[in-house]
Amino acid sequence: MDEAVDGRHPGRAVPAAQWRRSALALPAGALPALTFPAPALWWLAPVALVPWLLLLRGAATGRRAARDGWLGGLGFMLAVHHWLLPSLHVFTVVLAGLLGLLWAPWGWWVRRLLGGRPGPGRAGVALLVLPSAWLAIEVVRSWQGLGGPWGLLGASQWQVDPALRLASLGGVWLVSLCVVAVNTALVLLLTAPGARLTGAVGLTTVAVGATTAWAWAPVPRSAGAARIAVVQPGVVDGPQARFARGELLTRSLVGRPVDLVVWGESSVGRDLADRPDLAERLAALSREVGADVLVNVDARSTGPDAPAGIYKSSVLVGPHGPTGDRYAKMRLVPFGEYVPARSLLGWATSVGRAADEDRRRGTRQVLMDTGGVRVGPLVCFESAFPDLSRRLVERGAGVLVAQSATSTFQDGWAPAQHASLAALRAAETGRSVVHATLTGISAVHGPAGEPVGPRLGTRGAAAQVYRVPLATGTTAYVRFGAWPVGAALLVLGAYAGTGAVRRIRRRPARPAPGSPAPPARRAHGWPTRPAR
Repeated sequence: MDEAVDGRHPGRAVPAAQWRRSALALPAGALPALTFPAPALWWLAPVALVPWLLLLRGAATGRRAARDGWLGGLGFMLAVHHWLLPSLHVFTVVLAGLLGLLWAPWGWWVRRLLGGRPGPGRAGVALLVLPSAWLAIEVVRSWQGLGGPWGLLGASQWQVDPALRLASLGGVWLVSLCVVAVNTALVLLLTAPGARLTGAVGLTTVAVGATTAWAWAPVPRSAGAARIAVVQPGVVDGPQARFARGELLTRSLVGRPVDLVVWGESSVGRDLADRPDLAERLAALSREVGADVLVNVDARSTGPDAPAGIYKSSVLVGPHGPTGDRYAKMRLVPFGEYVPARSLLGWATSVGRAADEDRRRGTRQVLMDTGGVRVGPLVCFESAFPDLSRRLVERGAGVLVAQSATSTFQDGWAPAQHASLAALRAAETGRSVVHATLTGISAVHGPAGEPVGPRLGTRGAAAQVYRVPLATGTTAYVRFGAWPVGAALLVLGAYAGTGAVRRIRRRPARPAPGSPAPPARRAHGWPTRPAR
């Protein structure tokens, strides 16, 4: 995949070859997106990065490798977030282009470590550095202000049991590391005759590690089950009609044993403190069903406990009304629920469906005791953040409940991608996750990430009762946190430090005073004649 070179100017690529490389970099970077839902070609992940890696290692210069890294990152970000195009239009491309820049240094490193004919030493460094650099990119772009951890490579393996066991040890971060390491090892096997043994050792190490994790990683201990009902009203126009549909579906549960009823995000469109009639209707439902109802209020609040504004809040309602348990969403969707640096980027509201008014953020996580179960609520986008789920379980959550609404992206990949995150969060924490939505996909996953009961698709409305497994015990990820991230940063720091030491050692010593100066050199490298 080397670029064509102009013989008159060595190192200068022919323009047509440059365009061909650019055209290839975009789809090569986009290819890994097929491993995520909805295509869900998870089995493609071990080779999905290979075309991109081959393109980068064959770049004529480091600058071109960095360019192709950026273009591949642009392709990946666009492919994973393409369902945002109807809402943000051209701004989606702008954001993807900015985030794609994170892969420019990665492209440079790929060429440096895999280009030419790497020996065993350089190949071993590549197997450590390239996965670590990829993980560093994922950590940076996981910052909520840059879009959050959507489309992390490891999340594509949400239905692979050995990968879920790895997640219980090191979170989705460990799975991402392993996926990139396998792709890197395959490139070594294909292109580096002198380092094939190193590539084979890398593949074997990942395979043995995954198998060991699958066989020996601690499994959560069963502690009974809770009956939790998910109410999915389906596509309904307007908050009043949505509330009425939720009431109707919830009443269908009367006479069935239920410990908790969960409604989706934005299921209530008015603050219950301002609408006591709605609060009483929910309390009546709780009395009829015999269980608390966890709703989600998307409304302007003027209460004394927080600044006035629009909040998205999980509110628990019992037979006597709201219990006082309330959790306000802490991590908001950029542009969907607030506009970062609105004074500079407020124009996004004129080209798409960005938020006209910034939502308010909650300040703390909350646990709710209901039906003999301690519930840790999350709101929509927050289920993408591994640290939020981990902290809830650290504090004693027995079940995680994510209330979501992806109605705006009903016909895209977003509902399936979002629902799949429940499996990762469950495996990481060793606790069941209930993913309840307004319009689908609603799903429940048990403490090992396994599916529980039927998934409610995007075309239906239902009140479905799930027998949700409860578990005790602590996973390695909950106990030690995102240790793969720390390990990756240590690898990158050691690599950078070693390079700096080598450059210092190679730097020529300064000549002693009075010694003759070395001959001057022309640009082509030959010494000039001494002046007469």
